[in-house]
Amino acid sequence: MNKVEFSTLPLTESMLSNIKTLDYQYMTAIQSQSLPLIIEGRDLLAQAKTGSGKTAAFAIGLLHKLDVQVYQTQAMVICPTRELADQVANDIRRLARFLPNTKIATLCGGKPIATQLTSLERPPHIVIGTPGRIAKHLQKGSLKLEKLNTLVLDEADRMLDMGFHDDIMKIINQLPKKRQTLLFSATYPDEIKKISNTIQINPADVRVDEIQDKKYIKQIAYEIGENARTPTLLSLLRHYQPDSCVIFCNRKQQCQELTDELWRLGFHALSLHGDHDQKKRDQVLVQFSNKSSSILVATDVAARGLDIKELSLVVNFELSPDPEVYVHRIGRTGRAGQDGIAASLFIKSEQRKLTAIEEYQQAKIALSTPSSLKENVSKLIPMMVTICISGGRKSKVRPGDILGALTANKELTGNQIGKINISDNVSYVAVERDVAKQALTILSDGKIKGRMFKVRLLY
Repeated sequence: MNKVEFSTLPLTESMLSNIKTLDYQYMTAIQSQSLPLIIEGRDLLAQAKTGSGKTAAFAIGLLHKLDVQVYQTQAMVICPTRELADQVANDIRRLARFLPNTKIATLCGGKPIATQLTSLERPPHIVIGTPGRIAKHLQKGSLKLEKLNTLVLDEADRMLDMGFHDDIMKIINQLPKKRQTLLFSATYPDEIKKISNTIQINPADVRVDEIQDKKYIKQIAYEIGENARTPTLLSLLRHYQPDSCVIFCNRKQQCQELTDELWRLGFHALSLHGDHDQKKRDQVLVQFSNKSSSILVATDVAARGLDIKELSLVVNFELSPDPEVYVHRIGRTGRAGQDGIAASLFIKSEQRKLTAIEEYQQAKIALSTPSSLKENVSKLIPMMVTICISGGRKSKVRPGDILGALTANKELTGNQIGKINISDNVSYVAVERDVAKQALTILSDGKIKGRMFKVRLLY
């Protein structure tokens, strides 16, 4: 496919300049096919998978027609999970840097509604949120959408899978009839076409079947015996020694049981599934993304919106019966030119699932046996440890304040400190494992911005 530059689009010079500073030069397939249509004002029904650049596509489109002088909500993005909503909000904020005073609000469950009510007293230009919480604000009258001109449904298939159809329709029934509706979905079940027919007007249909260049993903399937899943998984982990690995399970009970078993065997593994509350989910995602844990065991719905760079290994503990889900899973590795491994375990009776996947992706998967794996005796000990601090944005805590507190007495250097995450009421900082207790003592005995905060290690 020919490379197309963003400069070919009818965007303002300030927007193009900001896009360039973000290292966006050439458009991805979904961007080049959808952005001209979005800018033209067409409704859009787009199939695009994780890593395809869809967020930038709809973000650039809605920012192109945003009027920051009008202090009313003009665009709304609905996402299936809080994690994806936060990720989308961060991406839009970066793309909106050329527009001073753009107000962007995230409205998700799991966060205090009182804070959101205060924020909505001055209407945001853009709202990003989850269906349940957006519907609740509309019911309360705290969210005004009379001037909305762009609606985006992101990962619409998962929202339907998670039972959000009724909430979505409640929201849409309160929106202006004259608007642009952009519907993005990783898969294309019949339900997506039905909802499109209900809420869109003559939408352009764009389907991009690529995740990224498949040459960067090595796909291997291991045929195993009936009771050999966990032993083979251990052999895989000891063979590949991944810095970062996601293991997909089909059921949340299986997900938790496998995580517990990995812990018992000495591996630092975290689980991500529907039984976790929002606080636990946030902590798990922080620890995994900042390299405080090498292994994440997840279900498909729980992992939706997971944005982890440099993921070296994806394991299908069980094959999904849906080939599209398989392709979506493995699309989390082999990104940005990095090599990735996608390993799948299957028993003889599951051969038909493997065949369906090969037919769907029009590519064979290499077959192997567990005996081919050469095990390394060392365990996957994460290089970092996460410290949790009982203060966040509401306490005016910034990343620089935490970094300064840790390095002020020169016992620690900046190189020993990793990723810092700030949320409303809590902050997380990753530090090298060897200096974790020292860093904990520094923060326990010292001050951040002149204040004492409670701190603890996350395990």
